[in-house]
Amino acid sequence: MGKLGGVPPLAVDTALAVSFAIVSVLLGQKPPPEGWGHLQLDAVGYALIGMVNLPIVARRTAPVIVLVFICGAWTIFIAAGYWPVVNSLGPLLAVYTVAATRPVRTAAAGAALMGIVWVYAGRMGEQSSMATVVAQSLVFPAVMCRFGFTARQSTERAERLAELTEQLRREQEEREQRAVAEEKGRIARELHDVVAHHMSVISVQSGMAGYVFTADPSTAREALDTISDTAREALEEMRRMLQVLRVGQDEPDSYSPMPRLARLGEMVERVRGAGVSVELQVAGEPRPLAPGVELCAYRIVQEALTNVLKHAPAARTAVLVEYESDQLTVSVSNDGGRTVPATIAPLGGHGLIGMRERARLYGGTVEIGPLAEGGFSVRLILPTSARTGSSRYGQS
Repeated sequence: MGKLGGVPPLAVDTALAVSFAIVSVLLGQKPPPEGWGHLQLDAVGYALIGMVNLPIVARRTAPVIVLVFICGAWTIFIAAGYWPVVNSLGPLLAVYTVAATRPVRTAAAGAALMGIVWVYAGRMGEQSSMATVVAQSLVFPAVMCRFGFTARQSTERAERLAELTEQLRREQEEREQRAVAEEKGRIARELHDVVAHHMSVISVQSGMAGYVFTADPSTAREALDTISDTAREALEEMRRMLQVLRVGQDEPDSYSPMPRLARLGEMVERVRGAGVSVELQVAGEPRPLAPGVELCAYRIVQEALTNVLKHAPAARTAVLVEYESDQLTVSVSNDGGRTVPATIAPLGGHGLIGMRERARLYGGTVEIGPLAEGGFSVRLILPTSARTGSSRYGQS
């Protein structure tokens, strides 16, 4: 039994002990039924009330001892001729506590102990009906035991649920960490291809500069400028790759061309072929960007369209690529479809983790969420400070 609404258990039990003692004192001020010796409480009676009720403070730490002590003090209170009902709340709560915290056999013994004291109290009253007393001695402890058993089962279920929740949370964190590590490893491998592309450009341009160094100095100078810019970009890509690189299983190298924004049309056509209505729109003046930036945008559009295929195949989807002076904005939005609710778009998963990792790597941001008018949207904003011209790369 833990905290009740954030209140420490000891404070709760202290309040119960004091309250029960006050109630017993108030009950003791009234004349008892006929057949009981004392008409009202005296100093001994008040002391016995304290002995019966105040031990409730320790009921959680030593429930069996508290029950035995309370029943003993209650028996003395009855033997002294006081009305038993005055002090009955403490024993009832003690039986409940034993049933809620101890095995059934112990709880049954505690209920039997209280029943015996109850029968003894009935025999002390001259006007008491023994049949009624025996019935009460059986029913009252049994009811308190039943309440205690129910409370214990509820506590055990809550503890099991808390354990399962914690286990699920740990497993979810582990899955997310693995997903991030796998995605970062894949990004690093792709960045390796980007760096290799830069090195190829440097190799070609350096060879050309050496070939025309004497015959055409201006061309050689342009080639050297290209080498300088490309080397700087390669170093930047290498820095990003080292930030995300993780040790993992080796995978076969891919020799397919590095995806670029110019190939978005091919991707859109493939998605259309799968039955999804997709429109591609380009705003601004298209220009070649750093390969890593284009790869980042391409992969995020690819992941967004894959999510549309999985979760909203009937939706009308729009892909918008906006070339601005210092940034690239790419958005993929859908209307949710005629038969698929707008909220069915995924709110988690490894794909969205990958989107955020890619965007963060290039200093960008990704906004993912439902649209007010219905549907779902993925919006990527990437800075484009690192630019490259098509003349520096040749044919890819």
